[in-house]
Amino acid sequence: MKPISGDFATVLDLFDEVVRSHGDREAFVHAGSRMTFAEWATRADALAEWLITDQHVNKGDVVGIKLPGGLDYAIAYQAIMRAGGVATGINPRLGTAEIEHIVAQCQPRFTFDGPLPDVSNGDPLRRRVALLDTDPVAIVWTGGTTGYPKGAWFDHACLKAMTRGAVPLSEVGDRRLSPLPFAHVGAMTRVWDELMHLITTVVVSSPWTAAEALQLINDEHVTVCQGVPTQYRMMLDHPDFAATNVSSLRIAGIGAARIPPELVAEMRTKLGCPVVVRYASTESCLATGTRLKDSDDIVCNTVGRPNGGVQLMLVDEFGTELTGRGPDYVGTVCLQSRAMMRGYWNDPDRTREAIDSDGWLHTGDLGWMGADGNLRLVGRSTEMYIRGGNNVYPIEIENCLGAYRKLAGAAVVGVPVKGRLGEIGVLFAVPRGEAELNLSDLRKFVKKHLAAYKAPDCLVVLAELPLTSIGKVDKLALHARAREEAARWTP
Repeated sequence: MKPISGDFATVLDLFDEVVRSHGDREAFVHAGSRMTFAEWATRADALAEWLITDQHVNKGDVVGIKLPGGLDYAIAYQAIMRAGGVATGINPRLGTAEIEHIVAQCQPRFTFDGPLPDVSNGDPLRRRVALLDTDPVAIVWTGGTTGYPKGAWFDHACLKAMTRGAVPLSEVGDRRLSPLPFAHVGAMTRVWDELMHLITTVVVSSPWTAAEALQLINDEHVTVCQGVPTQYRMMLDHPDFAATNVSSLRIAGIGAARIPPELVAEMRTKLGCPVVVRYASTESCLATGTRLKDSDDIVCNTVGRPNGGVQLMLVDEFGTELTGRGPDYVGTVCLQSRAMMRGYWNDPDRTREAIDSDGWLHTGDLGWMGADGNLRLVGRSTEMYIRGGNNVYPIEIENCLGAYRKLAGAAVVGVPVKGRLGEIGVLFAVPRGEAELNLSDLRKFVKKHLAAYKAPDCLVVLAELPLTSIGKVDKLALHARAREEAARWTP
């Protein structure tokens, strides 16, 4: 089979062709239920009629989806699109204040927050509204790591452009494991890719468990595994792994966190497939990635090269492009592509702050470009702290500690202190198994690999690190404890 090709302007144009040519192929598998592409379109059309007639949804109205990932979420998303609405995912794991902020910002006409209504008589090829490629289709909310979520919105052309960077994680007929909340950019903006490549999405229930992920890989003959380093570590360590048939896997994708080199080697050996890393922000949708033949060193220590027509540049604090290569040329990562967001929903001021007059998206991430053309991230501009006049990027320390065998997880937070140093680093560490951690040993380890001033000054041992609703370490939640530790710290 070949990817579905044609001059399609919108998701629905593409979907029509998929229904006509491959409607009986499985689109989703979740919790023992299965849904073909034709069934998906049929159920979505019936629900679209209900939205229009019962909820009075008009073209351009925002409709919320406050549901866990699965068949109902997928049906609701397509129904909103077929009614001409704009779908906004609302992760059920978000806090009350975050949800209230989202609702106030986009004012949905209606929100799906329970079982879908029992509707029927859908027509998979019916077209209820006329759509353009520039019509908004989805609002995806940022993870809230720097304050209240911001709503990045995308049109049909964004979703189409994303497919230019889908390879090698997308091939025709893939059965792809989905460990992310469906409200995440990695799900909301991939529908064109899933249709074009006739991908079967195999959904891991929320909350994610290693046992279910392994069972699905085994039973559903998953070809593409996706996850963060912690999830892979849990799968490889799980007692069920030895009996899991992973021979169907052709590739393992990883993102959201640095991956230790020993884990990459172990994944390649035990999963029997290549490992690739992807980097993107909610706003960019698409950014960079490693390649299938890249070495373990590239996979572990970089986020690869631009994908699918993405342009990348680094700028200094004055907005001047940095053309030098190497760690002495750290700058803000700026991206430009048709896949990136069109702006923040109902927030022109923040949109102007994020996208400059030349159309470059300023991500807030800091990095440097190697002579090999691969991007190395060093953290976010908001996370950097200055210790004794020296800039320290927490991600450098966290990456270094990824090789410390007694650690299962680490996060560094910079906080101010009285005295000449100005700021210090507080390390929040999760031990592996029953391992004991002490600050002296950790500092010695860091000093072997990095400048001495980058060694953490305080240690807080935790059973687990707090995570945001999309699985990133929630450093905002650690700040209060970090300030308490810093207040007791003595040089």
